[in-house]
Amino acid sequence: MSVATEAALIRDLFAQVEDIEEVAFTLSADDERRSKLTDVVERVLSSAPPVRPVVAGELLDLTEKTVKAWAREGVLAVHSESPRMLLDAVRLHEVMHVVAELRRAGKTRGLLDEVHRRLSDAALVERPDLVESIAQMNRGEGRVVRTGWSK
Repeated sequence: MSVATEAALIRDLFAQVEDIEEVAFTLSADDERRSKLTDVVERVLSSAPPVRPVVAGELLDLTEKTVKAWAREGVLAVHSESPRMLLDAVRLHEVMHVVAELRRAGKTRGLLDEVHRRLSDAALVERPDLVESIAQMNRGEGRVVRTGWSK
């Protein structure tokens, strides 16, 4: 399959996923329908075929060399490396969102570091212990601890 054909297929799949996401995010967070739609998105993306770096480059508007470097740095997840490198479509979709957001904000240089930071921050915010700690703080539970601080 040609790069252009493969890129068009993945781009179409991602567009369909984004249409579903757009509808899902119009619903409140506690709406069961939102949950069902996000489950559909996860299933569709997880069943997507792995993507060649050259195709990911087309989708991200980056060179294949840059895409491979991002994969080595862990920004893009490697699905397999034998006999050739293939990338995980779920992570590629996530990275595409971050890159698009950065470019809309005018960021064109240092994308690797910024994408890495944003993905790390998102992973941190989703940690169950942090979610629980923030919920406790919002409920007014706990106490403030200041070490090494004096008036």
